[in-house]
Amino acid sequence: MGRLGVLLCGWLLAAAALAGLPETIVRVKPAVVAVGTYQRTRAPAAVFRGTGFAVADGLHLLTNAHVLPEKLAADKGEILAIFFKTEGRDRLRRAEVVAVDRTHDVALLRVGGKPLPTLSLGDSDRVREGALYAFTGYPIGMVLGLYPVTHRGIVSSITPIAIPAPRAGFLDPKLLRRLNQPYRVFQLDATAYPGNSGSPLYDPETGAVVGIINKVFVKESKENLLSKPSGISYAIPIRYAERLLRQVGLR
Repeated sequence: MGRLGVLLCGWLLAAAALAGLPETIVRVKPAVVAVGTYQRTRAPAAVFRGTGFAVADGLHLLTNAHVLPEKLAADKGEILAIFFKTEGRDRLRRAEVVAVDRTHDVALLRVGGKPLPTLSLGDSDRVREGALYAFTGYPIGMVLGLYPVTHRGIVSSITPIAIPAPRAGFLDPKLLRRLNQPYRVFQLDATAYPGNSGSPLYDPETGAVVGIINKVFVKESKENLLSKPSGISYAIPIRYAERLLRQVGLR
């Protein structure tokens, strides 16, 4: 197959994936939730921190570890919570932390009640540069209400979590830890926002999740020398979340 044939084949595959995206979004959105805290006596009572999505039995959810609050004001009734919309009404459920992997910035939560619709996990080892993916979440929190937003773009690079600093003065403890425990992340050409942290990155045709959008953790390593954010988006490969699921017997 010549170069023109390869390009045409790639275009057709991308077009086919995009054609199936509207149907995939319909399946994905019910599994995507907002993650934050709730305190009835506070104004506002609900504080948004990021996005999460239901997996496994529908009572467990994945998000970024940095989305979780460092401490809850339990004495004032503050709780960790997820927020979502169903049957046209805003819902809230109390959540608890089951497991955390701070090296890869992944957290597993559990909620009670009726199981939520779930997303299947794909094989992040098979992700290739140039492949088209989508992610759904809450890019600016709950300012626009509990209506998940979808973006799509290609994996523009599979790149190390951190690169050595040109001078020792640029090193900090976080960067040193990541240089000592290196792994690769997905760099995307789609724009994500802080509220997108924890959003599922998924195949636009099948909905299988291959990564978790990360707007803070990766930038602290990849862009620690920049005075202003670049706008580049990243995702943590889903293989690290699968480890947490195995630890608690869900895989």
